[in-house]
Amino acid sequence: MIKNLTVGPPARLILTFTVPLLIGNLFQQLYSLTDAIVVGRLLGVNALASVGATSSLVFLLIGFTWGSSAGLAIPVARAFGAGNMAQMRRAVVAGVYVSAGVVVFICLAGGLNAHRLLTLMNTPSELIGNSTNFLLVTFFGSAATVAFNFLAAIIRALGDSRVPLVFLVIACCLNAGLVVLYVGGLHLGVPGAALATVTAQLVSVVLCLIFIGVKMPVLHIPAREWRVQPAEVLEPAKMGIAMGFQSSIIALGTIIIQYAVNGLGASAVAAFTAASRVDQVANAPLNSFGIALSTYTAQNRGAGQWRRIRVGVNRICLVSVAVALGLGSINVFLGYDIVRVFVGPGEDAVVGMAHQYLIVQGCSYVLLGLLFNLRGSIQGLGRTVVPTMAGVMELVFRAIAGLILVAHFGFIGVCLASPLAWMGSLATLCIAWISMRRWLISQERVRGRLRSSEGGADRCLGVVSAQAELAGD
Repeated sequence: MIKNLTVGPPARLILTFTVPLLIGNLFQQLYSLTDAIVVGRLLGVNALASVGATSSLVFLLIGFTWGSSAGLAIPVARAFGAGNMAQMRRAVVAGVYVSAGVVVFICLAGGLNAHRLLTLMNTPSELIGNSTNFLLVTFFGSAATVAFNFLAAIIRALGDSRVPLVFLVIACCLNAGLVVLYVGGLHLGVPGAALATVTAQLVSVVLCLIFIGVKMPVLHIPAREWRVQPAEVLEPAKMGIAMGFQSSIIALGTIIIQYAVNGLGASAVAAFTAASRVDQVANAPLNSFGIALSTYTAQNRGAGQWRRIRVGVNRICLVSVAVALGLGSINVFLGYDIVRVFVGPGEDAVVGMAHQYLIVQGCSYVLLGLLFNLRGSIQGLGRTVVPTMAGVMELVFRAIAGLILVAHFGFIGVCLASPLAWMGSLATLCIAWISMRRWLISQERVRGRLRSSEGGADRCLGVVSAQAELAGD
């Protein structure tokens, strides 16, 4: 269902829009959670570590696709908010072409260099075989991932966050069954977990296309509109590639941490893998607020509703702080028992390290929530430089942790890496948001003066009309 986010109570609209995103994000994490649990339980700790050793590389390239899809949807949301359907369709066409290029890039950069990349990351020799096979299936099956991310982002850009959720839930349930079948039944090993994810995402792509064909005629693009000029592709491509690049910058920091963890041995890799899966689920609600604010801000920017942007961001920041405190408490008090789900008995050292990681992350979730909100809002305003600079700061601080703290303090250095990165990134975003908030206020004043001028002109026309009527009488 298409929904206009430029009218109605800002906080209620954003929260209503966020709930399906949140549920979808949680189900999205079930892909990696299911893979980790099934592989860890059926194939052992080393197999779990093999999947974990690929996480940062998957985040680097697949994360690029998620970021680029979100960026490609912003011009679509802005055109929809402005009521310009022709421009909106052109932005969709541009997004299709850019997404196709992203698939080619992932296959070439990732698929053809999987073993080499794992070797450069200091992956333990006993893990590298399974890790390579997992990456090959993931990268060469990336077309399904890119297509679903793009189609879901376009549907959300038009205000519908529920339908992508439904399709994602279906895909996640299918993935859960397939990973058990492929790994436990057909004995496909670690690559079977990746194949299950690719198959499930392909089903979600088909469902999105059917929905658009039946329920969203505004996205039906005539053949003549598929021929676009290079200049028309430029702005969506710039936004998409910029946001994809931002995700990649962040992922490079994660690769540095993964390199450092790999040097600590298979037990540390397994602990980091299990804790990271739990951490990603906890991050999902906070990330959902950022995604919702990006769409909300883009639509309201297109409609020139400057005050609504400021009010919406302020209120959602307060909500995310409360949610972050609750999530952090779960990490601290229940993290040990949650990690137990991933590993069998006799792995107390792995569980202890994983719980230590969750405690440190949980105490820092407030920073992460504010980071997601400000970054999403700034991206929704069409600004790409500041989020990129924030990503660079995140990379720098993760690199410091990976190259210095881990070397001196071991696994506790791994635990501190993300909070340090969030602090560096948030500082950049806060400075930028203060400036943009002043700009929003100035735009509000300009809008107010224009309305006053229009009202004065209307009143003058009314007086002239009344005088004319009196003269006629």
